[in-house]
Parts: sequence; structure tokens; C-alpha cells
Amino acid sequence: MGMAAEPRPASLPLPGGHERAAVHVHPMLVARMKGPPAFFHREEGRMGALRALGVGVSREDYMDVPVVAFFVEHPTAGPLLIDTGFHGSVPIEPGQATGRFGGLLFKDVEMESNEAVPAQLRGLGVAPESVKTVVMTHLHSDHASGISHFPEATFIISGREWAEARKGSPLAGYIKRQYDHAFDYRLIDFEGPDASSFATFGRALDLFGDGSVMLVATPGHTHGHMSVVLRLAGGEALIAGDAAYTMRTLRDTHVPYKMDDEHHFRRSLREIQLYIEQTPDAVIFPGHDMAHWRTLSPVY
Repeated sequence: MGMAAEPRPASLPLPGGHERAAVHVHPMLVARMKGPPAFFHREEGRMGALRALGVGVSREDYMDVPVVAFFVEHPTAGPLLIDTGFHGSVPIEPGQATGRFGGLLFKDVEMESNEAVPAQLRGLGVAPESVKTVVMTHLHSDHASGISHFPEATFIISGREWAEARKGSPLAGYIKRQYDHAFDYRLIDFEGPDASSFATFGRALDLFGDGSVMLVATPGHTHGHMSVVLRLAGGEALIAGDAAYTMRTLRDTHVPYKMDDEHHFRRSLREIQLYIEQTPDAVIFPGHDMAHWRTLSPVY
């Protein structure tokens, strides 16, 4: 079956860059779920896989899991998003969040209508239609469910991620109806001639050509996963996406149960750990750490 989406290669840098530009980033909590702890921090032994799927685990022992997105204000390129979180229909139809398989694994999805990204943008005085760029760390449903809220935006996706998502299934975390739209999808190539290294990351692309938004390849969670390094006024921020679910993974290299490629995951994780060692004042945003999320400020 064909797809409505017809991505094209991205031409970087995107317009709007400004020398030494610094951005503001607003972390957005879109929803909350609960999941088996062993899914996020792998347990060894013959019961480990079953416990990762919630078998034999009391609901009271499930972890609180945030579903997040990030609004970034660039002084000259304008507003952009990193991931979209869940679609605004999820409070009415929670099954829209993760699909049938994800619903078996993740429980008790909580989301209010005013927590969808468009509503949060309006709360900040930003019209959702003014967002012209959306960077997708990857296309799993908890990151991509809200793509249809931004039909006028240009979506930046790694070519490898799109290749996986195009053939992906709900069992792999992909729900095609969430991203199979005839939108302006632009694919980036971390193996192409425009890629270079950045800090501790072996492959990187400069989104606006001014160093303010650096896209860094962090495959492993998915084949084409990427993270984002932002230049703030007086510092930096790393949006790790699902290259690291939690700060525990970053501190102790305690990997999750499920990875697309464990070798690549560990390599990407090591690049992030080295980045944190070399940039100790950077603000770190792991993918799904509720305890850490509660320590964050509304804006950086």
C-alpha cells in the first residue's frame, strides 16, 4: 500500500540563522503514563523479559512516565518544536495514544485537553500555525502522535528513521496513521557530505548554520534516532530523546529492555555521557524520567 507522505531531501542550513544566536527552550509535559520498571531498566534472568512486559508486576510498582515535547524560540528563525507528544484527541480517546500493543504495555494514560502542544503554545502567546519547523527525534507514537496538529510546518527527520518508520509496525512503536500525511517532510543524512562532528558526537548537522540548534545522530533506540543540542544564553541544553530514558541510564549505563540495536545504543549513550562530562553545566532532558522532569524549570 502506498503512502501519502513523499519526503524530500533537506537543504541545510534552513533560513533564519544568525551568528552566535542563542535560543530559549520550554519543556512541555504533554501526558503521563505508567510502565513496567524493567522496560526502562533491563532486568537480567529468565524473568527479566516477562517483567519488562509487566508480567507479574503489580500496577502499584509501575513507573510514572512523562510524555514530552519542547518549544524552542530562535531569535531570527522563529519558533520551532522538537517532537509533538500525543495528539489532542487522546483525552477523549486514550487508545489513540499508543495503539493496541502499546496499550497493553503502558497503562493509565493521563492527559488533559489543555496539555496538547497547540494548547500549551497558545498559553505562551504563540499561535500554533506560526511554528514552521518541527524536529522529530524519531517517529514512535509518544513522540509523533501530534504531527497532524502542524500541517503547515516543515518536519525534519533523519532519512534512516523515515526508512524504518515507512516499513515499521505498531509492534516496533510506529503507527503510520500518525505520520502518513502529505506534509513537508525533509530528510537529513548524517552520512552525507554536510555532516561533521560536534563536541563528543561523531555525526552532527547544523540546522540553521549558526550553531544554535545542532542535530546529532544517536541511533540505537531506533535505527535513525537523533538528539538535539541547543545553545542557550550562557550555556547549552541536550534533548536526548529516547537515546536515554532516564538519568539512571546516563549515570549507570543501565540500558532498557528494548533497543533497535544495542551496540549502537551503547555507542550513542557513551557519546552523551562524554558530552555531560565535558559540559557539566548543560541542562539535560532524558526521554521519560518523571523524577527528573519535576526538577526542571518552565523555560531555559
